[in-house]
This record gives sequence, C-alpha cells and structure tokens, in this order.
Amino acid sequence: MKTIVIYNSKTGFTKRYARWIADAAHADCMELSEAKKKNLTTYEAIIFGGWACAGSISKIGWFKENINQWADKKLIAFCVGGSPIDSPDIEPALKQNFNESELRKINIFYCPGGFNYEKMSVPAKLMMKMFVKMLKAKKDKTEAEQEMIKMISKSYDISDKKYIEPILQCLKM
Repeated sequence: MKTIVIYNSKTGFTKRYARWIADAAHADCMELSEAKKKNLTTYEAIIFGGWACAGSISKIGWFKENINQWADKKLIAFCVGGSPIDSPDIEPALKQNFNESELRKINIFYCPGGFNYEKMSVPAKLMMKMFVKMLKAKKDKTEAEQEMIKMISKSYDISDKKYIEPILQCLKM
C-alpha cells in the first residue's frame, strides 16, 4: 500500500514518530509545509501527525480540510503529547478535534512524547512556566496534578517505538 506520513513537529517528538512509522511501513515521510505542495492522489494511505497543544492537534485543520477529497484512502491521524499513554484525558481530547462524520472516516492514535524546553520557543516556555506556577499555587492538588508538576517542570522523553504498533496494525487492515 503506497503510504505517506506527513507531520508537523515543534520540538522533534512528532518528527521522530513520523520517521519511525514511515520506516516501518516503507512509506514516504515529509513535513507538512512540503506536503502541502504535493499532489497526494497517488497514495492509498495518508497518515498525519501533529503535536498536542491544550487538547488540540497542531495543524489538524489542513488534514480535516482534505478528508472528503481523500474518501478513497485509508486515513490515520496521530497526536504526540507529554502525557503518559494511560492518561484518561487522552481519548476525549483526541476526539474533540473531529466531528462525528470525520471520526467515521479516520483512525486516531496517541503517542507519548515529552517536553523539550531547550527546543521550545520563548512564548511556549513562558506559557509552560506560568502553567506550572499556577498548578503549584493551587490548594488541595490531586495526585495527578502533583505528578504533572513533577513531569512538566523539566524536559523529559517518554517516547518509544512500541507506541507505533497500533498505527502499523491499522495500516494493514
């Protein structure tokens, strides 16, 4: 199956997953800016990856705008974020990016990545510092909030190739 993996990455985690998927699926792989210039009609499967930003998938609008013209293709979207794979917030956050009609046409997956403060823009770093400060100031923090403070206070990487397996399985179906 002729496949392309298109990604939008800010600090490298989504790019890493996109390349892992492309290598395993023997697919083409390119950044969104390059893919926008390409004719994708020859592909049988289109996989789009973006990073999580406050519950939204970055640049998912481009992918959604093209869903109807790709009706004859296998469509997969994946999101890379800083939460562990077992976080109960992931599934609702992923689904909120799509309406019911879109959800019937695509398969959605989550891959845990991490935070890389060294590669973040200054505004993104400031936003994260403010968020951490707000969480730390909160009275009666839940266990999950305390764990989140520990995780996002510094750079970390929880990405792993094993998280692409469900995407590869979906591609074969």
